[in-house]
Amino acid sequence: MAMGAHTTAPAQPIGLPQFDPQWWPGQMLWLLVIFAVVFFLMRHVFVPRIGGTIAAREGKIEGDIAAARALKEEAEALARTAAAERAEAKAAAERVASDARDAAKAQVAQRLAEEEATLAKHVAAAEGKIGEARDAAMGHVRAIATDTAAAIIARLTGEAVTPVETKAAFAGRT
Repeated sequence: MAMGAHTTAPAQPIGLPQFDPQWWPGQMLWLLVIFAVVFFLMRHVFVPRIGGTIAAREGKIEGDIAAARALKEEAEALARTAAAERAEAKAAAERVASDARDAAKAQVAQRLAEEEATLAKHVAAAEGKIGEARDAAMGHVRAIATDTAAAIIARLTGEAVTPVETKAAFAGRT
């Protein structure tokens, strides 16, 4: 073929086909079809599932809150009961301790009285023995004095004095 001949090529559109007005009716149709499908899926599938999940979650949260409130009220009631029982047990323990203390004091007082009575008996017996010993000693004082006087006279005078003479000398002096 000759070099000078020009062949004509089909006309190529310039730019993006989305902006070419000849393609707009097809694009609008597909836009409406896709929009209708997405709208149908959203309305009848996705939104009800999400709404059901939200409602179920809200119901569970409300149920959990109600259960927590009930458990809190139960725990508070148990705490009040425990506090009352503790106070009652403390009062009972104080009564038992007071009774035990009083019983111990009474027992100590009784034992002390018994020991004081026993001690008083021993003191009385000891005082009796001391009195007897004193009386016996006082009875011997005269004999000791006569013996001592006889010994002194014998030492000073060199003569022995008989016990009868010494007793006679003391008999006149008392």
